[in-house]
Amino acid sequence: MAVAMNPTRIVGNWISGYALDIHTIFSTYIGINEFGHDVFDPKRSELGELLYRMKYRDDRSAASAIVEAAVSFLQRSRNKFDVIVPVPPSGTRRVQPVPILANGIGAALKLPVAHCVSATRPAMQLKGVMNPEKRTELLEGLYSVERAHTQRKSVLLFDDLYRSGATMKAITELLMTQGRAEAVRVLTITRTRSIQ
Repeated sequence: MAVAMNPTRIVGNWISGYALDIHTIFSTYIGINEFGHDVFDPKRSELGELLYRMKYRDDRSAASAIVEAAVSFLQRSRNKFDVIVPVPPSGTRRVQPVPILANGIGAALKLPVAHCVSATRPAMQLKGVMNPEKRTELLEGLYSVERAHTQRKSVLLFDDLYRSGATMKAITELLMTQGRAEAVRVLTITRTRSIQ
């Protein structure tokens, strides 16, 4: 059975971009846990729940439904891409959703997947950094690209979750300058309710 999705545009320095759905529809406040942190009970979209299972519960079985949804969405614009470039992971986890999903989407669409963007130093999670200038500073010079995979090509830059877009904007700039890509479009599986 097909997963429900509600694609929305995401705006940046790319030609076009979409998130397939919102990640969390709403959250109900439950209280404070034993560590003094606020606790919420989130209601996620179908894709949000699948991505959550994969990312935080190490559930690889969620990948096939996510890939199917992404392929269904991308099928009509398949001829606009020469290569899929996944955003490199910013941290270590047992199951890394982005490369797994990118490889699945690439196989289904018969598109090469180039893991050609890498971090030049340990990446810091931007999740808790609210200041846009600080995010930009943290991203400065963080990534490099192997130009042979992107030069004169139309790139689909892929990530799992869109929040502020700072990472994708930095990588898009890198792909267009150092990577000499012809065009960059972006796709994420989900996006946060507020774009910060």
